[in-house]
Amino acid sequence: MQLQLPEPSFDALTASRALQTLIANDIRHRSGWITFARYMELALYAPELGYYSGGAAKLGKDGDFTTAPEITPLFGQAIAQVAAGLMGQSAPQILEFGAGSGKLAQDILLELSAQGLTVHRYTILEVSAELRARQRHTLRGFPQVQWIDTMPAAFSGVVVANEVLDAMPVHLVVKTDSGWKERGIGLSNKHFVYRDRACDPAMLRQIADADSLPVGYLTEVHPTAIGFMHSVADMLRAGHRETGFGGAALLIDYGFPEHEYYLPQRAQGTLMCHYRHHAHADPFYLPGLQDITAHVDFSAIAQAAVDGGLDMLAYMNQARFLIDAGIGDLLLRTPLEDKIRYLPRANAVQKLTSTAEMGELFKVLIVGTKLSLPEGFGDGVRGRQA
Repeated sequence: MQLQLPEPSFDALTASRALQTLIANDIRHRSGWITFARYMELALYAPELGYYSGGAAKLGKDGDFTTAPEITPLFGQAIAQVAAGLMGQSAPQILEFGAGSGKLAQDILLELSAQGLTVHRYTILEVSAELRARQRHTLRGFPQVQWIDTMPAAFSGVVVANEVLDAMPVHLVVKTDSGWKERGIGLSNKHFVYRDRACDPAMLRQIADADSLPVGYLTEVHPTAIGFMHSVADMLRAGHRETGFGGAALLIDYGFPEHEYYLPQRAQGTLMCHYRHHAHADPFYLPGLQDITAHVDFSAIAQAAVDGGLDMLAYMNQARFLIDAGIGDLLLRTPLEDKIRYLPRANAVQKLTSTAEMGELFKVLIVGTKLSLPEGFGDGVRGRQA
């Protein structure tokens, strides 16, 4: 079935075709087959042509999707309440991965400043040239903000990653009559097609009860995200060794714990694409011009953090996190009588916390070393079996 989506500009279509050629040549160079993770890596991050490394608008009305910080500053203000408590036990530093338009950093910094708290250094690691340019403009009034190209070897303070894990390349695996296979990408008449090959048994360790899943079940495995979590753990532990201060990471994304990730209704996986505020499931459509994501297996990510030597401090849905962080009190800073300002903010809080919208689908995982969560979060902790 042909997708009915907005037409790209001539320049955008030209860039997408150049990326298709690059991916096709990569497939030929690798004996006619690449993993889906390799395809996703090139589609999102190929230099100058990938979705995140190219110049196309990503966020807002001219982009492909909208994130929580773009909906309301109350989201960043709520995170700032938690960051303040954590930095009080650590160092006055924040490291943000994938900072979007810079709006979240701006809201966090403004709220902390209003509380009389100074962030000595706010570091951003951003792979998208277009987003980095927007961040520099948004954050031009904050001299403590700096950009880096690689993860630091050691860090003490608070790490923030909002909708970062979902954009990390995933491998696809499918259960067949002859066992599990890895679903990769080949070429047929210059078109990308799925092709299955033997699966590395190590990939199946992430899947809960892989043997019990039915033939035809397709899902994702997340070695890149798990590797990222191991690196974050190494970084925070090194920071503690070097400075004596602990650190924590707040990871906010859409996903499930393992017992929900592999339910029958997800028998075709969770892969999703976003183009001009349209969601669809075809990753081959205009590579480089659309986002490709997969829901996060939070059990696997939490286990990677624990295996890396971090403590699991909390796991909860976004609604519980924001409520515990005091988003209700933040909303009430706007007088009820000021309906012009209050009603849009109340509607935004409803969108972020409603179980029918973002409140349940989005989860918050907090891991760290040598510190504890601010009072009020203890009841929100849920373990790996949640």
